[in-house]
Amino acid sequence: MNEQQKYQKRNLLLFPLGTVGRDAVYALINSFLLTFVLFTRSLNAAQLTAITAIMVAARIFDALNDPIMGSIIEHTHSRFGKFKPWLTIGVLSTSVVIYLFFNTDLHGWSFVCLFGILYFLFSITYTMNDISYWGMIPALGSDANARNQFTSRATLFAGIGSTLASILIPVFSTGKNAIGGSSFTAYGRIALIIAILAPLFLSITIFGVRERRDPPAAKQERFREIIQTILRNDQLVWIAVIFLLQQIGNGLIVGGLGSTYIYLTFGYEGGLYSLFTMVGMSATAFLMVFYPAISRKCPRKQLMSIMAIIAVIGYAFLLISGFLAKTGTLGFVLLVLGYMLSNFGQYCYYLIMMISILNTVEYNEYKFGTRDEAVIASLRPFITKLASALTAVLTSATYLLFDVTSYTNQISSLEQQCTQGLITESEKLDLISGVLSSTTSLQSTGLLLCMSLLPCAMMLLSYFLYKKKYILDETEYDRICVELEKRHAA
Repeated sequence: MNEQQKYQKRNLLLFPLGTVGRDAVYALINSFLLTFVLFTRSLNAAQLTAITAIMVAARIFDALNDPIMGSIIEHTHSRFGKFKPWLTIGVLSTSVVIYLFFNTDLHGWSFVCLFGILYFLFSITYTMNDISYWGMIPALGSDANARNQFTSRATLFAGIGSTLASILIPVFSTGKNAIGGSSFTAYGRIALIIAILAPLFLSITIFGVRERRDPPAAKQERFREIIQTILRNDQLVWIAVIFLLQQIGNGLIVGGLGSTYIYLTFGYEGGLYSLFTMVGMSATAFLMVFYPAISRKCPRKQLMSIMAIIAVIGYAFLLISGFLAKTGTLGFVLLVLGYMLSNFGQYCYYLIMMISILNTVEYNEYKFGTRDEAVIASLRPFITKLASALTAVLTSATYLLFDVTSYTNQISSLEQQCTQGLITESEKLDLISGVLSSTTSLQSTGLLLCMSLLPCAMMLLSYFLYKKKYILDETEYDRICVELEKRHAA
């Protein structure tokens, strides 16, 4: 085994481990921030609309911030490389922000103002470490098999971090097992734990991984040049649109609609949503481990066709479960099964999109002579975060359209009373059960339709666009790589 193979083997072990804590952070913000706000603050329509507008504005800000951050990384030249300094700064500052997010006692418009400040800060700090992390992959291996391995292993450990967070946070933040007896106290302590774990895990990557050191770029691009770098790459533009559609649809269930639907339909118990998440995501573990082997046997576009069928069946089960919700166990079983199948298909799409974006690096070099790794990599986290903001818009609109907030405001008021010691935990849970019993089919049916039909439609649209517009299939990508090797040897 030569030195390069030795370092690649070590990188394959240590690089993926670093993202476990990072993705627990992302799960906390992306999947539970809106739920935290909804069930611990009494919000009127204007305040909820303002919070949603803040999330969208922050993502528009990311449209400027992400490519610029990618360019800054591309032009960083230090003894630690161009990625690791920003990984370190980004993860430490992100930990401070998420702790403050969940440990404030402000309410009303004061809370909305603080939310706005912290959400913009999160956009900046998380961008630093996210672009740096995923931008390292092209610097760790350029052949298709190595890149598939790095991507799949990183997404495996990212999935471990986000899945553990998605399973454990509801258990210890909602219902009878809530830490400290209330959701407010529980979320604050959970945020502290995650804020400590994220830097600890990422230090494994920072201190253990060795990347290829390319010469620093000759000059710092202006913002216009960064945008031109992105827009001139037609395959990057198309995969960005396709990925955005897929991510919006995929985020609707975990972005708040799923947990709220289960609490309103089956009871205010975090363990139910944890079970839903755990079983629903279990099938993705198969893809996390075996995707590289599958990708060698099955072309991406053919694999997408198979996954589209599986996901559509899953969304059909979600809809059918709504008719059986009153039966309790049977309705819940169908709901979980439907999520497992739909999430299996959607997660495979996610892996394909990740690799498809990274493969435009070689396409960019083939067409224009420059790799622009960090700039191209910056598009993936921007799309992910923009998708989460648009998901929040759809989620908030669903809450307001189907009058969900009138019930969650009552629950958040009871949570606050419990935190202040005005009522006991058992009294709180009894009163919340009374609130939930007064909900109508309008709330449950509306939530179910928006978390099944919308994701299915967006997934199918992304599928058809990928088949028609994305030309970098395995054959074309290999041809480009061979051509680039000839140019380098010349």
